[in-house]
Amino acid sequence: MAAPNKPIVVVGSINIDLVSNAERIPFEGETITGTGFQTHPGGKGANQAVAVARLGYPVRMIGRLGDDAFGHQLRDSLESTGVDASGVMTSPGTSGVAVILVGKRGENSIVITPGANGFLTPQDLDEKIEIIRSAGLVLTQLEIPLGTVLHLSEICKRESVPLILDPAPAAHLPPALFRNITWFTPNETEAAFFASDSNRGSDIGDPAQAFAELIGKNGNHSIGIVLKLGARGVYIVSPEGVAQSIDPFRVIAKDTTAAGDAFNGAFATGLMLGMGAIESARFASAAAAVSVTRPGAQPSMPTMAEVDQLLNHDNRTVERSNSR
Repeated sequence: MAAPNKPIVVVGSINIDLVSNAERIPFEGETITGTGFQTHPGGKGANQAVAVARLGYPVRMIGRLGDDAFGHQLRDSLESTGVDASGVMTSPGTSGVAVILVGKRGENSIVITPGANGFLTPQDLDEKIEIIRSAGLVLTQLEIPLGTVLHLSEICKRESVPLILDPAPAAHLPPALFRNITWFTPNETEAAFFASDSNRGSDIGDPAQAFAELIGKNGNHSIGIVLKLGARGVYIVSPEGVAQSIDPFRVIAKDTTAAGDAFNGAFATGLMLGMGAIESARFASAAAAVSVTRPGAQPSMPTMAEVDQLLNHDNRTVERSNSR
């Protein structure tokens, strides 16, 4: 499906993460004392781009930063990890900010202020069309305006570039968007949201049933769907209709922030390296498992050697093409 030697292009958000650690997530109206505080570069788009770069695969990013101090810091951070940030533009005002609370078991609660991310327009994508055309695969999320995501899907469809949509945060999506994407990668709460057409997410009991509801509601029978089920592993159905459950890797979680981003970046990388869909999902599961064993979003993204070590320790084999 993907074209070897071409970069992955990520279109999405770039944030600064302000992370407070505590014994637990506070209740509504409650004040508790934290046990630590850090700042990290983040944003689902940037996290996924860094995940790809850390795995050693070429990646380019399209997004927007503010002209504040965070904007300069975030651009430098992207470039230092190997992300081609030439497609990242600057807007007057603030960069995106995420306030993240992390409990002692690794659970988290997040509030995002879009800042410059909210000013990424369809016209910006038209100006960066050559970057999109250069891609072997495009990866996007929903922390940028929905109209921009829809326009991106139309470009990818027209240019025959596979598009992976990580539908986070969950929002009602136009049917046209589903017709244009190649892979849809919700987590458990997001899958419940899209399957039930509800404003309130919940866990899903039967992944196969959730898949059937997603397909039934949105009508794209050629779409691939990856359901990220956390501690229950992954359920994947390829565009060809091949379904498989993938068991989770057993690790001690310290911080689950950006585990889904590690998965998506690694899944895209696996596809570009010539792995099949099932192998790519297993590879991505290992990457996500490594990421939760250490704190932070981008600082937690694993290298290829670390992912291979976990795969080998688990006695699972992932075959990679030598066509890169």
